[in-house]
Amino acid sequence: MVRFEIKDRDAAGRLGVLKTEHGSITTPALLPVINPNKMLIEAEEMKKRFGAEIVITNSYIIYKKNSLREKALADGVHSLLGFDGTIMTDSGTFQSYVYNDIDVDPLEIVDFQREIGSDIGTILDVFTTPDTGYQQAEKQMMLTVERAKKSVTRKGDMLLACTVQGGIFPELRTKCAQQLSRIDADVYPIGGVVPLMENQVYDILTNSIVAAKKGLNPSKPVHLFGAGHPLVFPLAVALGCDLVDSAAYAKYAADGRMIFPWGTEKLDELSELPCSCPVCSGFTAKELRGLDEMERIKNIALHNLYVSFAEMQRIRDAIRKGKLWELVEQKAGYNPALFDALRVLENEDNKEWLERFEPVSKPSALVYTGVHTVHRPLIYRYQKRLLERYRPRESKRVVVVPEVSKPYSRFYKKDFEMLDCDVVVDSVIGPVPLMLDEMYPVAQSVFPRDIDEESREFAKKVMDSFLEKYGLETGGGEKNADRDVDLERIASVVDMQFGGGAADVLLDGKIVVKKSKKTGKIRNVFVDGKHILSLRAHDGLFTLKTSGAKRLHRSFSSPRLRVVITDECKPFIMEGKSVFARFVVDCDPDLRPFDECLIVSEDDDLLGVGRTLLNREEMLSFDYGVAVKTREGVKE
Repeated sequence: MVRFEIKDRDAAGRLGVLKTEHGSITTPALLPVINPNKMLIEAEEMKKRFGAEIVITNSYIIYKKNSLREKALADGVHSLLGFDGTIMTDSGTFQSYVYNDIDVDPLEIVDFQREIGSDIGTILDVFTTPDTGYQQAEKQMMLTVERAKKSVTRKGDMLLACTVQGGIFPELRTKCAQQLSRIDADVYPIGGVVPLMENQVYDILTNSIVAAKKGLNPSKPVHLFGAGHPLVFPLAVALGCDLVDSAAYAKYAADGRMIFPWGTEKLDELSELPCSCPVCSGFTAKELRGLDEMERIKNIALHNLYVSFAEMQRIRDAIRKGKLWELVEQKAGYNPALFDALRVLENEDNKEWLERFEPVSKPSALVYTGVHTVHRPLIYRYQKRLLERYRPRESKRVVVVPEVSKPYSRFYKKDFEMLDCDVVVDSVIGPVPLMLDEMYPVAQSVFPRDIDEESREFAKKVMDSFLEKYGLETGGGEKNADRDVDLERIASVVDMQFGGGAADVLLDGKIVVKKSKKTGKIRNVFVDGKHILSLRAHDGLFTLKTSGAKRLHRSFSSPRLRVVITDECKPFIMEGKSVFARFVVDCDPDLRPFDECLIVSEDDDLLGVGRTLLNREEMLSFDYGVAVKTREGVKE
């Protein structure tokens, strides 16, 4: 059984750990393809130079060549490649695509991968090309599923990758993924996509990945076969791919092509090397061209690997900082074909799916990069919750004001305090009532003064929906000096964060608001002498205290705001220990990663309060790793 857990996240990307018999792999990870016939760069050298924890090689090539087969069977594939890390093997499916046929039985090649000690083997699936019609694609998909069902019975202790096929038809991809999720597979590659990447058909590639992910068990790592160029890596990871392999470093080197973060350049056309990797620092373009053929090819391949591994490091860093979407959008600036992929993600269904995995708060501000920024899942969530959870004042009138520097309330403070109606900023992310102007991502976002017209038009549609939904009229309000601005701000953020009615529950009683002596900002909320909430300075959202959790627990029925755990781990949670996914019985489907939550027993006894790391579908799927980080246990 695969051992995979999420440590951090951004977009649908997972910073995780995949454990195998030959070590742990930090994901997302790059798997360099090793040709066992001709190792341009040894796997061990990749480990030393680039920190490679996993490589992939082709078991069919090993199987077909007597000398390789005999050595692999006698000493194992790790000895054959001279690598003590994790090795994944492919089955020959790609060869069947290139050469139309291969001479091996689907079960025989799985047996062979197990016998040579592969850590992760792969089924012999049926490669469905993009030009395959629906009926033929469906037949090939069903044959792939049948092969997978038979193959899992032969895997032994080897992890087995069962490939999602379905051609260019999203419904077939999802159907295949759902069926593969019902069998004992360990890794899910997304196959049949190399032609899409070769021809830069990134919109169909995006549809294929999303359709597969929608049907897959989220607890298993997903591998994008043949991702090749680092230009595609951020998009693949943002959509939930944990592993990508690449033979491009060697193929491109043989053609004198150098990989860069923005694309590919021919060495013959370069006057200078626009890179500071060890290869490019050691040679001029002229010197690199002057090397003998094999030495030149190897050095270009090394450069290509430096760039590819650096891109994966950049992606992991972006996940930690909450800046993965910015990296994806920046890549679209390098290659217009990636704009087509981002357009696909503007689809309402896709935004709704992505929102389920998007953290509610991030370490960094949201930064505008172009027309796609306003369609990010985080902004979609803000707009959705505003239309579902916001509670307007009884006057049903609002004053709409233009966007200014943040926080907006500093500029519109007098209007906010004196009028008896809501003041709403006409923001590029949609309407922002002043009571919400310090919560994430409103205050923690950076936009230029001059926004593209498309984003402005989109914001206008959201504003119109907001006014219509709540029956609001725009215009001047009456003066009202009795407003308790602090209480209104607290109540508005509470309802947005915890759902409609939460403010009535949490703020019922004598309220005392403690502020920072230095900044004058709200920091803690006490009700009837008990500490209910703490306001986080970095994101303007609340941390739920035990007394607040008890109020919500008494007033809201299950499963609202709850993570339900098995009784066997009750004492550990009450002591403040984290909740592991394998002990989760159920969860509120509206909880998102990094949401505040109530931890309860199967009898709905309140055991603790914490912050989720996973959403519901992940909690119910994972057998490894933390689901909720408990902040406080509730003693009986």
